[in-house]
Amino acid sequence: MHITLDVDHSEQLASVCGSFDRNLDSIAKSLDVEINNKGEEFVIQGDNKHMAARVLQDLSLLAKTQTISAHDVEMSIKAYTHNDLPDESVNIKTKRKFIHVRSRNQQHYVKAIKKQDCTFGIGPAGTGKTYLAVARAVEALEQSDVRRIVLVRPAVEAGEKLGFLPGDLTEKVDPYLRPIYDALYEMMGFEKVAKLLDKNIIEVAPLAFMRGRTLNESFIILDEAQNTTTEQMKMFLTRMGFGSKMVITGDITQIDLAKPNQSGLLHAMKVLENESKISFCHFSSRDVVRHKLVQRIVQAYEIFE
Repeated sequence: MHITLDVDHSEQLASVCGSFDRNLDSIAKSLDVEINNKGEEFVIQGDNKHMAARVLQDLSLLAKTQTISAHDVEMSIKAYTHNDLPDESVNIKTKRKFIHVRSRNQQHYVKAIKKQDCTFGIGPAGTGKTYLAVARAVEALEQSDVRRIVLVRPAVEAGEKLGFLPGDLTEKVDPYLRPIYDALYEMMGFEKVAKLLDKNIIEVAPLAFMRGRTLNESFIILDEAQNTTTEQMKMFLTRMGFGSKMVITGDITQIDLAKPNQSGLLHAMKVLENESKISFCHFSSRDVVRHKLVQRIVQAYEIFE
């Protein structure tokens, strides 16, 4: 099979192929095909040659806006092999980052965040729930759709006690918000994030600190929501003010409460399931965007349980 990629310059072609053709080797190995090229002309042999061609075309389009990473290659292969191709292209653009959202569930999630004032993202670790919510928050802040970002987490952790950690409650919770910080740093840079934290334009708050507040013109993310109580969840949801958005993320298989059946996330899913102004977006192990082994681990646990 012969295909010609639509590339504008040699750097774009090099990005598709990867250093020492590493991306081509990855596609060939994953799809059990043979790929040879001379410039933008490619010859593909094997049973999955059409699938490999679509992956290459997908990557060439993405290479017009960014440098192709190993992760981009893996996600493109995964989308075609799992028949998880989205109906349309959905992207998130911040000043430092262009995010091409791939799976159907992820696209449904980011579109729901854009459309609805309150969105729940529910699923296993590594599915992009928090990362995509932070990306939407940064995008909204940069476009002046909101005036601040508020990041919230319940003070419950997996098998450890906060009381043994030094510092006040905010300092105790900060280490558990590291994934959110990492996403912010990637999208805005260390200096910018530090400056916005100092100005309180980005606020990191334990859930307990939310009581009695009303948050206007804010993008509010509640992470690890499976570890809220029913009372805490109700309290949090009623903090929303005018011009604000809320995103609640959690994994109902990782509840660390003493009484898991009293999780505020589980309760909210039942109470609010018929509310048309709220979206519930569910992820599965197929949406895992970390290392391939992570997806296999999540699937193994799902089967075992």
